Amino acid sequence: MLLDLLVNFGFPLLFVASLLWRSPTMNNPGGGPSLPFGLGKSKAKFQMEPNTGVTFDDVAGVDEAKQDFQEIVQFLKFPEKFTAVGARTPKGVLLVGPPGTGKTLLAKAIAGEAGVPFFSLSGSEFIEMFVGVGASRVRDLFDRAKASAPCLVFIDEIDAVGRQRGAGIGGGNDEREQTLNQLLTEMDGFGGGDGGVVVIAATNRPEILDAALLRPGRFDRRVSVGLPDVRGREEILLVHGANKRLDPGVSLAVVAMRTPGFSGADLANLMNEAAILAGRRGKDRITVSEIDDSIDRIVAGLEGTSMTDGKSKMLVAYHEIGHAVCATLTAGHDEVQKVTLIPRGQARGLTWFLPGEEDPALVSRQQIFAGIVGGLGGRAAEEVVFGEPEVTTGAAGDLQQVTRVARRMVTVFGMSEIGPWALAEPAAQGGDVVLRMLARSSMSERLAADIDAAVRTIVDEAYEVAKAHVRRNRAAIDQLVDVLMEKETLGGDEFRAILSEHVDIGKERRETAARTEQLATA
Repeated sequence: MLLDLLVNFGFPLLFVASLLWRSPTMNNPGGGPSLPFGLGKSKAKFQMEPNTGVTFDDVAGVDEAKQDFQEIVQFLKFPEKFTAVGARTPKGVLLVGPPGTGKTLLAKAIAGEAGVPFFSLSGSEFIEMFVGVGASRVRDLFDRAKASAPCLVFIDEIDAVGRQRGAGIGGGNDEREQTLNQLLTEMDGFGGGDGGVVVIAATNRPEILDAALLRPGRFDRRVSVGLPDVRGREEILLVHGANKRLDPGVSLAVVAMRTPGFSGADLANLMNEAAILAGRRGKDRITVSEIDDSIDRIVAGLEGTSMTDGKSKMLVAYHEIGHAVCATLTAGHDEVQKVTLIPRGQARGLTWFLPGEEDPALVSRQQIFAGIVGGLGGRAAEEVVFGEPEVTTGAAGDLQQVTRVARRMVTVFGMSEIGPWALAEPAAQGGDVVLRMLARSSMSERLAADIDAAVRTIVDEAYEVAKAHVRRNRAAIDQLVDVLMEKETLGGDEFRAILSEHVDIGKERRETAARTEQLATA
């Protein structure tokens, strides 16, 4: 019996004991805590480029950010100029901006301009399922960076490891918090530019970062890399169009005007898609047609098969013309670029608008309300023309969008009868479900009900304006639908010409603005 027990359990116990005995001696000869199977000291999974080969000339559309980083280049190239006068050079810089705006390329350009090695990795690469691995990788990264000084360390998506501590539910954040603590320790433990190491981190969610990460002496400098304006987009298009064969009829300035909201990555993808499309069509040059089709494809998806004539096609035509007419006749809305019945992605039809180049950070209540009216125009046309029983699910996406915008008017912009209050914390405005839940639970039931009522009031008022537009301009809408059914795509100029035969657009916009103002002050 004893022999059987030794045979059954002795070998496994000896095997485990040997692992526990070998791990400290083989994996951590210098002492300190260690884990079996080589987990005690985990090397960081970073890329090191001795010379990036990228300079500021390769980065377009972010002139302000490049100007801000000239100092960092000087810190890395000539640190003695600053230490001689007692200046403390920065340890960390936080790059903030939407995805695709060139944050990584800009970091590479800084290293290239300074002529120093470039270490790069993503914040998510620190984290593993085993506690202690992330902290070990942070130590390894900074050890190697110090050995290669002067150099630049770039941590992309730092919010994966640097988000606020204590905001999670349960105890699953121990590894991430240990990693963050180690990162803070390492940043305190070297002399920044004085030691020849500058850390640049990138995020598109700065509001969820831990406050300790942003205090002076760590990532105390913040540089914004926003979406490019029309001039920046043209510069980016020139960079990505330099190696493309463009038809003389292609104006990159016009393309830049047609692509508001596009990031640098979007514009690079646009030029590549246009080149692919030209090759598929057997052309030796990229023409305006390929550019236009590529913009449509990027924004709305692949082109589908045209609908056959019938009630469904007519309903979609009224829906899209409803969007276009309600938007055009409401003061503050962007111009219609085109209306089409050619399906793309999940949409059976589309109405395209050409945004102006006003500062996107400064949008008036009139403009926001006009966007809601235009968004509800399709649903309004369905109800007025076909009757409430014939209203379809085609407006589901429109309803989600206008409700989201109306809620931001109430909780973020203070544009409701509740008053100019900020009713949502910045962190709760992002995509973090937990933070949104916590923000909602912190409100009183009465305040939450008041917010819901204010949102409903805004949407209801906009819907009444949209239905009034459709009723007053039914003849124009019918004619526009007939033309759209025949041509399947209606350009903005032709659309406005037909609409102008029935209504004075400028006068209607002024009257709508006056009626809307009365509703807002009632």
